[in-house]
Amino acid sequence: MKRWEDICSLSSVDGKAKPVSYYLVCVKISVVLCTYAGDMYEHFTEAADSVLSQTYGDVELVVVVDGTPEVYDRIHKEYGDRESVVIECNDENQGLLSSRNRGAKIAAGDVIAFIDDDAVADSHWIERLANAYEEQDAIAVGGRMVPAWVAGKPQYLPEEFYWLVGVTHRGFAEQAGEVRNTFGSNISFRKDIFEALDGFDIEIGGRKGDKNLQGGETELCARMYDKYGQGVWYEPEAKVAHKVFNYRTDIVWLLDRALWQGYSKRAMSQLVEGSGDQEQDFGRRLILEFGPKRVASLFRNPSWKKVCQLVMLVGLTVTVGVGFLYGTIKY
Repeated sequence: MKRWEDICSLSSVDGKAKPVSYYLVCVKISVVLCTYAGDMYEHFTEAADSVLSQTYGDVELVVVVDGTPEVYDRIHKEYGDRESVVIECNDENQGLLSSRNRGAKIAAGDVIAFIDDDAVADSHWIERLANAYEEQDAIAVGGRMVPAWVAGKPQYLPEEFYWLVGVTHRGFAEQAGEVRNTFGSNISFRKDIFEALDGFDIEIGGRKGDKNLQGGETELCARMYDKYGQGVWYEPEAKVAHKVFNYRTDIVWLLDRALWQGYSKRAMSQLVEGSGDQEQDFGRRLILEFGPKRVASLFRNPSWKKVCQLVMLVGLTVTVGVGFLYGTIKY
């Protein structure tokens, strides 16, 4: 895997900065894991242990506790004596993006990867990311999110809308290649690139007092593409399982999530030029390809499951559209 010895050395091609890479060595990869809620502790330990049991050799786990000293004390007691673990605690709750920025700042790795405390990494996750950096000369690499259905898989949720529960959906890239961004629980950046971009914009969740605006990784990756002309290399074999808890399969929760996701995507497209292209492409496929295929399949081989999924697909699509329209009006 490539190591970058001069993080300030940039060339310019077509008016965009191009990072220059140097000789091959095995680099350290730091994984930033943020947490704050005491009732998530067991899930946090699963996430942390999955990072610490990677097949890749040089992995550092950076834990940032977001303003809950009792959680910090518990984590420090269990993990504090491990050389590969760094644990920090914010003085007060600052939010996920701010905590991630702090973790990246103190990380010693040449690459910074991010995972959530409700996720579990495949044992080859970091190895797959590292291989992509070497083989593709990438500046950012992400992988596939797979579902871990804590309360069972809901039969009515169509795979086209798995993104509502933090899982890679039908319609996303099927093969390895460059994408705008992957999910924030399975994304990584060269540290020099992350620092040059000043990390995540911590105002994304509260810009103009708007707490429903989401998409920190979307905004960061849009800035990255604008500056370097490169997106995130998607490696589908770099897998992280996202736990889908019972409340996330509730229909009311899914509709509410869809509404604010539509709103957020429209607002983000206004705030960051070109950030909505990926969603627009998916929307066209949803209407012109996935929807008609489901209707045809229902007529060929009717089933109650197919009816429920088609109804949900239509309902969620309309709800996202309403949220998008609201975002258009507001922004």
